[in-house]
Amino acid sequence: MTYDKLLDRFLTYVKINTRSNPDSTTTPTTDSQKDFVLNVLKPEMENIGLENVHYLLHNGYLVGTLPANDETMTRKIGFISHVDTADFNAEGVNPQVISNYDGGVIQLGDTNYQLNPKDFPNLNNYHGQTLITTDGTTLLGADDKSGIAEIMTAMAYLVSHPEIKHGEIRVGFGPDEEIGIGANKFDVADFDVDFAYTVDGGPLGELQYETFSAAGAEIKFLGRNVHPGTAKGQMINALQLAMDYHKELPKTDRPELTEGYEGFFHLLSLSGTVEEANASYIIRDFEDDNFLRRKALMEKIAKQINNDLGEERVLVTLSDRYYNMKKVIEKDMTSVEIAKHVMESLDIKPVIEPIRGGTDGSKISFMGIPTPNIFAGGENMHGRFEFVSLETMEKAVDVIIGIASFKD
Repeated sequence: MTYDKLLDRFLTYVKINTRSNPDSTTTPTTDSQKDFVLNVLKPEMENIGLENVHYLLHNGYLVGTLPANDETMTRKIGFISHVDTADFNAEGVNPQVISNYDGGVIQLGDTNYQLNPKDFPNLNNYHGQTLITTDGTTLLGADDKSGIAEIMTAMAYLVSHPEIKHGEIRVGFGPDEEIGIGANKFDVADFDVDFAYTVDGGPLGELQYETFSAAGAEIKFLGRNVHPGTAKGQMINALQLAMDYHKELPKTDRPELTEGYEGFFHLLSLSGTVEEANASYIIRDFEDDNFLRRKALMEKIAKQINNDLGEERVLVTLSDRYYNMKKVIEKDMTSVEIAKHVMESLDIKPVIEPIRGGTDGSKISFMGIPTPNIFAGGENMHGRFEFVSLETMEKAVDVIIGIASFKD
């Protein structure tokens, strides 16, 4: 179905910089996220006709309710998207709208960058569709402003079409998902639904209820610096310790060499001097046993190096981030089965596969609200080559409406 205001909403949202900041200690981590939900989304939700629209100071979520219009539909369902964008330039977003895409190369503004099907074969899925791209200088922000636009459009459509019967619907727009802390303070009691969906997936048909389990590792290497001319038997080079440590990790267990259900170790940063070095890793796996083994290996390597040195010079700090939400959702697959049924009824083939990452739904599921993830349409996310199909966004709205009005 075509929705008149969907594109306008999306273009309005993406032009507003809402990038999160991992170095901030506030909630949200940037004022721009709070300004966006209070000055743009909140009045729009109220104008649409949602009720009890309120902003939660303790977690940065904006929540609103569409009351049930059929008292026999007692199931309460939520839809959630995040307002922040990833760590790429988000200032001055100037989206391009490409109507009736012909399958060729798309020039990105006045830059030297292009969307070329030779480099991005996913473009071949969108011949004849309307694509929204960047101008080559920023990201687009379809992750997850496409999800926000889709939820808002679906709620507006349900309000203006009371003949579509539905139970109580709750919507929530939260901060800081891209830096992994957005759902840490999610208020389950306030949201109060039987289950929810994050509208935060990629291409058409994605339906996901498995994520990585994730941990972070911060490693400090303590060296001893002396003059290199007299260093034999005295110097301990912290940077060399870091290199030796990294070489002990499995060479094939890297993001660029893994796929499907394969886990990995990912070196995010390495810095330092002879005197001291610091490395940051992320650890990912789907299976609990493998996840535990990976964390144990990082500690074992440090212990081996320290034993060889005869003193503690490699210090590992591990911290779990989130867990595979499959363990929660598989206990009651109602949320997944409804989404699957709705997609199939709309001639959308459900693509049920694991997320090689995480969503806010990972944490929210373990808090007590099963929350699988459905497609929002974005492709090549988090950079200048990002794009989204308007037709896919329209189908996401169809799915949201279908789930909201689903009756057993």
